[in-house]
Amino acid sequence: LGPWHPQRDPLYFFNSLLAVELVGSGFSSPIYLTAPLADPRLFVVEQSGRVQIIENGNRLAVPFLDITDRVLSGGEAGLLSIAFHPLYATNGFFYASYSDLNGDTRIERYTVTADRSIADKSSAKLVLGVEQPFGNHNGGLIVFGPDGDDMLYIGLGDGGSGGDPLGHGQNRNSLLGAMLRIDVDGGDPYAVPQDNPFVGDVGARDEIWAYGLRNPWRFAFDRLEGNLYIADVGQNQWEEVGVVPSASGGLNHGWNTMEGQHCFQPQDCDTAGLVIPQLEYGHSGGACSITGGYVYRGDAIASIRGHYFYSDFCAGFLRSFRFRDGTANDEREWDVGELGNVVSFGEDADGELYILSSAGTVHRLIEAG
Repeated sequence: LGPWHPQRDPLYFFNSLLAVELVGSGFSSPIYLTAPLADPRLFVVEQSGRVQIIENGNRLAVPFLDITDRVLSGGEAGLLSIAFHPLYATNGFFYASYSDLNGDTRIERYTVTADRSIADKSSAKLVLGVEQPFGNHNGGLIVFGPDGDDMLYIGLGDGGSGGDPLGHGQNRNSLLGAMLRIDVDGGDPYAVPQDNPFVGDVGARDEIWAYGLRNPWRFAFDRLEGNLYIADVGQNQWEEVGVVPSASGGLNHGWNTMEGQHCFQPQDCDTAGLVIPQLEYGHSGGACSITGGYVYRGDAIASIRGHYFYSDFCAGFLRSFRFRDGTANDEREWDVGELGNVVSFGEDADGELYILSSAGTVHRLIEAG
């Protein structure tokens, strides 16, 4: 666990109101956790290409989905997330984002079988494919929008290597380095929502909702207020979280002009029109790569409602802040014990939060006894 230094980081402080409890172990590189609406089960995504179900505290013997034969897994590649359709209870559709055997990104739709515990692997339908020039910065999170916005949001990194050598972050004609927003119900395989910000702009792809991203890991909509939180992994020095209203499309998050709140390319650093992140932290204390989480909106821990939680893969801390009046407030570092390498957060159907580690564990955030 990365140490806390009150002189160096005066805004962070320990608080013993929170703890974590183990809900599952022995997973193979768990990288995401989610659940359909009103479903008490937990769906744990393994990087190798499997989705496992935890039901009543036990992992089911048969995976919900197994596409290991289609997935290139390792490093930053693999099965990176799934998203259940808002009408999953009736249509049985869910979507998977993974690296294919060539290392390229595929977004596919699948259908669940009649027993609802196993997906039909043969039902795979390609929705979107994106070529990846390098092996890292795949992004990989897919999420349906907040209430009233049933579009599918797709986070894609800048294509990899270092420093964005191909210039994808500021290239609106590239789907890389961007967040996409598509309508999976309006066309085959999808339609472009007509309220996307660059529809009809010959200098940009219609699918783009936001751009200037390096490697969003990860993003989340606040269930109550709808704000979009984007945790973007930094290059050499700065990790960041940007918060914007969910309806604010077309925003430029700055990469590779900016890294966090700082100029990455001082010789050409025009910050006009860029979104400056509300929060950043440096690589001191062993930090190296932000792991974004969620705004807590569950019922189990009333005292932390409205806090956005995040971690760092190397430092392993658990931190949070509240977004208020356009800034990050009430910043905290929570003493919950050793977390290890935090790969991802997860959220169940009730809005309770989970923490996934590279050690193969899944923990639930709880109130300390």
